[in-house]
Amino acid sequence: MSKIKITNNSKLVLGFTLLCAVVLILNYATGGYTNKLLFSVYRSPLSNPLTYFRFFGHVLGHANFEHFIGNIMLIVVIGPMLEEKYGARDLFTIMVVTAFVTGLIHFIFFPGVQLLGASGIVFTFILLASFTGYRGGTIPLTFIVVALLYIGNEVYQGFFLQDNIANLTHIIGGLVGAFFGFVLNKKK
Repeated sequence: MSKIKITNNSKLVLGFTLLCAVVLILNYATGGYTNKLLFSVYRSPLSNPLTYFRFFGHVLGHANFEHFIGNIMLIVVIGPMLEEKYGARDLFTIMVVTAFVTGLIHFIFFPGVQLLGASGIVFTFILLASFTGYRGGTIPLTFIVVALLYIGNEVYQGFFLQDNIANLTHIIGGLVGAFFGFVLNKKK
């Protein structure tokens, strides 16, 4: 009988997951102070160095356990496949760009609203995953279907529902994923 060995097949995704879990525990332990201070984006003075950290750090913060699980479940399901296809370095770059772009757009256009969570990265991963079958000069039908379903739903919810969900962040995350899916697969 052969031994079964557990391997870390996705260091970036699992590391990100662990980091988000630590930040969630800190949030609970501090009564929300760490999320407010470091792990959410909101309009704060550009003279405050933490403002710049928040452009990236907001993807680590989550409001509660349900918010954390909702984002992390999809990241852990889709992320390892993407890390294997694109490599940890490219996937890390994609995650950092997503965090910065969604944080900056939120900072500019929603000054009175606090943004936190990894949902922008979730949508980046979803659209990026739809490009796995991309071949130069073609557009995968899965990309069109995913874009219509996920982005279309976010547009609908943004216009017709008031639910404290950052629909624009989801849309921007999806656009970042589509952009990188096209660019990275075009190079291969």
